[in-house]
Amino acid sequence: MGMRALLGLWLAAAMMFVSGPASAHPHVWVTVTSELLYAEDGSITGVRHAWTFDDMFSANAVQGLRERSTAAYTREDLTPLAQAEVESLKDNTYFTSLRVAAERLPFAEPVDYFFDYKDDHLTLHFTLPLKTPVKAKAIRLAIYDRSFFIDFRLAKEHPLKLVGAPAGCEIWLSRSMGNDRDRKLVQEASEDSFKDGGANVAAGLLFIVPISVECP
Repeated sequence: MGMRALLGLWLAAAMMFVSGPASAHPHVWVTVTSELLYAEDGSITGVRHAWTFDDMFSANAVQGLRERSTAAYTREDLTPLAQAEVESLKDNTYFTSLRVAAERLPFAEPVDYFFDYKDDHLTLHFTLPLKTPVKAKAIRLAIYDRSFFIDFRLAKEHPLKLVGAPAGCEIWLSRSMGNDRDRKLVQEASEDSFKDGGANVAAGLLFIVPISVECP
């Protein structure tokens, strides 16, 4: 069951107890840290993600997994959830764009995926291998949901690490087009404006924070 499906179940349940419309976009908040993976020859082989979900989404996602007497879930407990989540991400190209110049690089099937649960938050770990490793002096990574159903935010410290990169590579974070005022306006907008043809159908593009990597 994917993020949107899980959240849909939660919203349906919540509306039984709360009057008035559901809150506007976004509905899920994710804090992102990633690693760009390099081979020994300097080619880029893929991206490794760790996405930490907000506490409300996390609490509802784990409901019903098993009866528990402690606050801990093991990786094994969360395996079915991780598999369903990763499979559902495919429809959205894993919300991940990796580009060399104007070319978007295609990913193979994700590997090494699992959830961990700590301090009431789920974190999804998974690796996206490139279908074909590529050598590039400049590459651009972006993680975003075009519909802004999910608000992806880069971790404040070290949102991207380079693993096995050639010496001298540097990471640059660009500023997003949107600001706090834009975010507030979008959050207060009608849900109808996020549907196909609505004014905010591509609101997520306002809040992309691209990460650029440049190597000698």
